[in-house]
Amino acid sequence: MEEIFDTFLMLLHEMSPYLLLGFFIAGLLHSFVPESLYTRHLANNDMKSVIKAAAIGVPLPLCSCGVLPTGVSLRNNGASRASATSFLIATPQTGVDSIVATYSLLGLAFAVIRPIAALVTAMFGGFLVIKVDEKEDAKTENKEQEHDEHDHCDSDCDGDCDCAKGVECHDGCCTPHEVPAGFWGRLAEAFRYGFFDMMKSMGKWLVVGLVVAALITAFVPNEFFARYAQYPLLNMLVVLVISVPMYVCATGSIPIALSLMLKGLSPGAALVLLMAGPAANFASILVIRRAFGSKATIAYLTAIIIGAIGFGLVVDYLLPAEWFTPHMAAQMASCSHCASWFNVVCSVVLVASMAVAWGSMLIKRKSIKKNITTMTKEYKIKGMMCAHCQQSVEKGLGSLEGVTKVTVDLTKGVAYVDGDVNPQAVIEKIKQLGYEYVG
Repeated sequence: MEEIFDTFLMLLHEMSPYLLLGFFIAGLLHSFVPESLYTRHLANNDMKSVIKAAAIGVPLPLCSCGVLPTGVSLRNNGASRASATSFLIATPQTGVDSIVATYSLLGLAFAVIRPIAALVTAMFGGFLVIKVDEKEDAKTENKEQEHDEHDHCDSDCDGDCDCAKGVECHDGCCTPHEVPAGFWGRLAEAFRYGFFDMMKSMGKWLVVGLVVAALITAFVPNEFFARYAQYPLLNMLVVLVISVPMYVCATGSIPIALSLMLKGLSPGAALVLLMAGPAANFASILVIRRAFGSKATIAYLTAIIIGAIGFGLVVDYLLPAEWFTPHMAAQMASCSHCASWFNVVCSVVLVASMAVAWGSMLIKRKSIKKNITTMTKEYKIKGMMCAHCQQSVEKGLGSLEGVTKVTVDLTKGVAYVDGDVNPQAVIEKIKQLGYEYVG
């Protein structure tokens, strides 16, 4: 038990400074980069839009569940199917937070090749959608045009979405985008998003990753994978079979990959875990199939599988092995008490931020119970897994005409809606956001 705890602390101390930096950069991206930028350049069903979507998605710190409503929203706001698919492939594989965290545990080579692999894989996925899904994409565009002509919009709706400055296009309508005023307001929003919302979204999965890594270190025999070292492709296929259905965030997968490498897993197979684990799981596959169609889902999975194995083979066979030697190996063999005071302080700040974020979720849950009335309608939703999902559902349902209040209990997977609104409109909105209404 002591070995597990020491390993957990070692990993936490090593990652915490980089995680804090990554969360701060994530907050800056959220606060200072307008949402319209992501849809303005992604409308065309061509490689130019696909490349832009992949480049935008690589630095964004969204997990594989949080990216789903974002990707669906991009599609609903005019992004092509190919560019939206490219975005969905690139974004969960990496992010500014996971890039710096990868460097902290796995070294520079992994930190460089991981976003490159995500970029290339996403471009390949978008290319496949362009080639095999043009007919279905055209049908979808016609349906969306019909929706734009008949759907209800506020009085400030402009059909061609040529919105004024400070106003953004949502579902064909120009609606105000709430942005804090001034530099300091935006900076405060960056801290709030990075160290509060992001903690709610990723904190649990980060802790899970650290615990799993500590358990692997303690219980998996040394050189477990070494006996199969001469079969790196077999290693990759086994890791792929485990990774695709499993949910693990881009940052939480890092300590797991490190621990497996210390047990003999090849660097290429570790890269397969880092790519396939965050990018694909059963929930995301089902949502993508419902929102984008079967052909786009096949292209999505094909790109991830081929990209992960392809880059894994490049790492194992074409690149110097010493580039991918875990530099944490020596430290993992020593005690966790050797961490510097700076790392310890960063760990304390990180844990405190998680505690505040999780505490607020518990308080909100108690508040929900107190505010439920006989007029409140409950909608059970499948597919919500993080704070991004919660915010997406609350914002989406809150935009419906007649809704006065929306509160989402993420733990139960229930949305509580107050107001005079047609239940069918709520259900349709839930599906439009990329989730499944189950009762």
